Amino acid sequence: MTTRGKIVLGALLVALLYFGINKVVSSGLIFKKAATESVLLNSIELPAANGGSRSNVVVPLAPLPSTTPAEKGTPVVWEVMAWNSQMAGMLANGGPRTTQGSSMAAAGLDMQIVRQDDVAKMQADLVKNALDLQQNPETPGLLVSIMGDGLPAFSAVQTQLEKAGTSLQIIPYSVGKSFGEDKLMGPKEWLDNPKAALGKTIACYLRDGDQNIALKWCADNGLKVNPDETTYDPEAVNFLAASDFLVAAEKYIIGKPEQRVKVVNGKNTGVKVDVVADAVATWTPGDVNIARQKGGLVNIVSTKDYSNQMPNIMVTTKRWYDAHPKEVEALMTAFAVAGDQVKSHPEALSRAADISAQVYGDKDKPGAYWLRYYKGVSEADRNGEVVELGGSKAFNFADNLALFGLNEGGTNIYAAVYKTFGDVQSRLYPASCPATCP
Repeated sequence: MTTRGKIVLGALLVALLYFGINKVVSSGLIFKKAATESVLLNSIELPAANGGSRSNVVVPLAPLPSTTPAEKGTPVVWEVMAWNSQMAGMLANGGPRTTQGSSMAAAGLDMQIVRQDDVAKMQADLVKNALDLQQNPETPGLLVSIMGDGLPAFSAVQTQLEKAGTSLQIIPYSVGKSFGEDKLMGPKEWLDNPKAALGKTIACYLRDGDQNIALKWCADNGLKVNPDETTYDPEAVNFLAASDFLVAAEKYIIGKPEQRVKVVNGKNTGVKVDVVADAVATWTPGDVNIARQKGGLVNIVSTKDYSNQMPNIMVTTKRWYDAHPKEVEALMTAFAVAGDQVKSHPEALSRAADISAQVYGDKDKPGAYWLRYYKGVSEADRNGEVVELGGSKAFNFADNLALFGLNEGGTNIYAAVYKTFGDVQSRLYPASCPATCP
């Protein structure tokens, strides 16, 4: 054989070996991925409701903010998801950018509200803002609003912030909470027989508030959960990862299957199965989309049942927070003033809904849409089944005193919620949420 022939033959043998070995590996016959064993969580206890004594006091109607931008004051950006718990914040600002006559303008702030449904992008933006502030202290600060019970996992951004010379900082004020809007929607039979959920799959954004709803329901009903979104356990409740809450609803509506490896008793069987979203953990407009576009699911449990689970919590960087104590105080005051108005007067709430529509930017969802689902309604879905949709509450100053345990003899509700779900997420996802996160 010539030298050239030997080279060609050698190349062919190498190619055959390479592709042959890869075929064997991909088949799962050897080097099987280690399976994660499903977990039976202890019952997840939440603190009891503890409303402030002045949380429902009616205040006089104040003039509504104008639609003319104020264009003065300390600049700040507020990133929010499309979430009705922010009604008080919307009214406080008067528009996507602070308007004349708003409580935010009166507080000397010029805020730009930006919709951002992507949690990972929020984290990246906080890191960028920290670096920008390091280079230029006059850079507008950045606040982001997230589900309070999702903060333990969100706190993974601490590592990157520490590299930027700062850390994550909570704004000690909440503009509202989910009160029915976030929910686990599943087949009706789950209401009478929770064990029917075993071997089924829930679509949701993982390691955040909506998954926490599902995890609490599973824990309360003695159901194992499979934390590995790449495998399927027929004896546990499984999860289908979605990039955000609207995609979670879409996965159910479309019904596209996802291939998984079957595990039994924590052991990888090598058997591949197709799974689809049998249920969804989401919030408005996700729940409305499911009802209108496909139907077939009912509310299994929601934040109306777990009423203290999900306050809207704002975070920023400690770098901005420490440099702007007066602005932080003014910000909270503006939110508190608007919270009183939204809770007391339909006109103020309606205006807040119109501003929400502007911020969220969905052309088919005017202010009336956000107003309707802020209040929460019962509607017939596409199949005629009546389901509860929406439901949030605005907070005022008294609500915040109760939330953070600042009333005499009060309990710090939020601290308890944070610790509870921090422990749960640390157990299920130690790599994403280490034991230090709570």
